[in-house]
Amino acid sequence: MIRPATPDDAPALGAIWNRVIRETTSIFNATERSEAEIAQIIGNGDPFFVWDEDGVQGFARWFPFRGTDGYRHTVEHTILLAPGLHGRGAGRAMMGRLFETARAADKHVMVACVTAENTAGIAFHERMGFERSGYMPQVGRKFGRWLDLAILQKRL
Repeated sequence: MIRPATPDDAPALGAIWNRVIRETTSIFNATERSEAEIAQIIGNGDPFFVWDEDGVQGFARWFPFRGTDGYRHTVEHTILLAPGLHGRGAGRAMMGRLFETARAADKHVMVACVTAENTAGIAFHERMGFERSGYMPQVGRKFGRWLDLAILQKRL
């Protein structure tokens, strides 16, 4: 069910990603992702996986944290699932794949930046072995209100 993403997945990934952008505070950005942009992200070489169960139902990816060589052993990640997939083990399985590929790439720490009001997301990360390492009040703004960011990390 987990497989590497391909540029052909961009339309389905856009539907998932853009719903989260439009409807939630899980992503502070209000600008939707185009299919071309998603295809470019898939093609940049960072690990990017989809949950394919009767079509693409979610995705997981990790990417460089802060983008400088001093952080080259640290990555940040994203997991987004279609609404019907929550609570069915897909997130746990995809996180496992992220851990596996990050370790194989000699990464040392994986970071999660989670909207502080997303208590379910924070709890999920804690169940996966992440520890809270930071809290940034009012660093994001969306839907006319300030948003806090919880930072969690896991040593791989």
